[in-house]
Amino acid sequence: MSITAERKQSLMKEYARKEGDTGSPEVQVAVLSERIKNLTDHLQSHEKDFHSRRGLLVMVGQRRRLLDYLKRTDDPRYQELVQRLGLRR
Repeated sequence: MSITAERKQSLMKEYARKEGDTGSPEVQVAVLSERIKNLTDHLQSHEKDFHSRRGLLVMVGQRRRLLDYLKRTDDPRYQELVQRLGLRR
């Protein structure tokens, strides 16, 4: 359900704006998207895991807030991130 440290580091490196960047919205959204994808796969085989489902909803809401913030502050960065992650919005 969770992502490995190596995968998290590779996501940080791929979406970082500069060297050592771990807190930019792009990195946070990329890590959350990976966790959401893993948890979605888990919930497809464990339909009655309601505690994990709540965690998924919390993560989706956090990602939505980060994306809204990025769109409000810097729309071109938002558009690029949505394109790179393949999000529907």
